[in-house]
Amino acid sequence: MSQPKALIRPDRSEDAIAIHLVNKDGYEAFAKALSPVQCAALAAQKFEGGGYQTAIVPDGDKWFAVGGVANPESLSSWCLAKLAEELPEGTYRLATGDPGPAMFGWVTGQYRFNRYKSEDKSQGPRVLLTGQVGQIDAILAEAEAECLLRDLVNAPPEDMGPAALEAECERLAKAHKAELTVVRGDTLEQDYPMIHAVGRAAARHHAPRLMHIVWGDPAHPVLAVVGKGVCFDSGGLNIKPGAGMRLMKKDMGGAAHALALAGLVMGARLKVRLHLLIPAVENAISGGAFRPGDVLKSRKGLTVEIDNTDAEGRLILGDALTRASEESPDLIVDFATLTGAARVALGPDLPALFARNDATAEAFLAAGKAHDDAAWRLPLPEAYREYLASDVADMANSASNPYAGASVAGLFLDRFVGEGTDWVHFDTFAWTPAPKPGRARGGRGLGLRASWHAIRARYA
Repeated sequence: MSQPKALIRPDRSEDAIAIHLVNKDGYEAFAKALSPVQCAALAAQKFEGGGYQTAIVPDGDKWFAVGGVANPESLSSWCLAKLAEELPEGTYRLATGDPGPAMFGWVTGQYRFNRYKSEDKSQGPRVLLTGQVGQIDAILAEAEAECLLRDLVNAPPEDMGPAALEAECERLAKAHKAELTVVRGDTLEQDYPMIHAVGRAAARHHAPRLMHIVWGDPAHPVLAVVGKGVCFDSGGLNIKPGAGMRLMKKDMGGAAHALALAGLVMGARLKVRLHLLIPAVENAISGGAFRPGDVLKSRKGLTVEIDNTDAEGRLILGDALTRASEESPDLIVDFATLTGAARVALGPDLPALFARNDATAEAFLAAGKAHDDAAWRLPLPEAYREYLASDVADMANSASNPYAGASVAGLFLDRFVGEGTDWVHFDTFAWTPAPKPGRARGGRGLGLRASWHAIRARYA
C-alpha cells in the first residue's frame, strides 16, 4: 500500500471527487434531489443506503461517490473503509461534514500485504482531504502503528524469527533515540531460564533472546510494555496438529502489539519512562527441546513443572514480567496470543482483558469502546489458582482440567507480576479470519488502540 501519510491531506480547496454519506432512513430524501439518470445509476448498483454499500453516480461529465453508513452525523472508524477499498484511484472529500475517526479506516482500508506477490495488482492511492488538520497527525500515527503490526504478523516465520524481531527493535530504538539491550546465549540461560528453555530447540539463526528498550526521563513514572514473541509455535513435543499449526506465524502477535504501542508512546513523547520487553523464541522440536515433566527455574525463583510444552507463551512472559516488575512500574501492559480458550469464549474480534485494578480495567475498556477497539474483561478468580498446583514444583504451566483456560493462564502470569503492581493483560487473537471493511484478512490490532488511548489519557 501507499505510505499512510500520503492518504490523508489537509483540504486546500483543490479539485476532489465528492463523497455523499447516507443511511437507509435518509435515502429517500437524498434520492429526491437527484436526476432520474442518477437514481437509475443507484438502482443499477442496488444502492439503498445500507451499511458499507458503495456506488458511483454520474454528474454531467464528472461523477460523485455515495456510501452507506449507520449514521452520517456520527462516523465510526470504519465508515469510509469500504469506499477506500473500492473507489478508483483519486482525490476525495466528504460532501458535508468531516471524516473524524473514519480517517483511520480510510487508511487501513487500503492496507495490502503484497511483499511476496510477483505482481502488485492493488489500485493506486485514494487520497482523502479534510479540514480537520489538527487531527491528521494523531490518526495517521495510529494507522501507521496498525499497519506496522499487520506487516509483522503477516510476515512468514522464516522472515520474522527472533532475529527479525530484534532488527525491528533496533529500528524502533534508533528512530526514537532509545537504548536497546539484547540478552542471548549463556546470559539468557542464566538470567531468563524459561525464555531460554522454550527457545533452545530452534536452529541457531532462530536462537532465543530478550530485547529490552528503555526510553524517556528517569524521573517520570515507569510504563512497562511486554509482548509475547513466539515467532513460530509447533507446540514443541506436545506437537500441534497441522490445522492448529498453520497460523502459528501469528504467535508473535503480542510482540507486534507491544512494538506498535511503544512506537506510539515514544512518538507522542509521553511523560513516562518506557520499558519495552520482547521475549523472542521459536517453539521448535529437536533433541534439545524442553519436555513434559521437566521442571524449569524462573527468573523470579519460582519453579514450574511442564505439563504441556504447547503452553509456552506464559513461560517466556513469566520471565519478562518479572524483569518488568523490577523497575517498580506504575503500570505494566502485556499482550499475548495466549489461549484458544479466550477465542472460544469471545470469538476472534474481542480480546480478553485481565486486570488487577477495577478502575484501570474500566479505563481501558472505555478507551476501547470509544475508539472502535472493544475488549471484554474476564476474571482472575482466586479459587482457580489451585488448577496450577504441582506435586513436584511451585506450580505447573497448565491446568489439571479444561476449565477457564484464559483465566488460568492469566493467573499463571499474575504470579510473576510484582505484588501491588497495576497490571493489564490482553489475550488477543491478532488476526482477522474473515475480511471486514478496513480489516483485511490477516494480522490485526486487537487491543492496540484501546491501550494507546487509555495510556495517553493516564499520562497526558
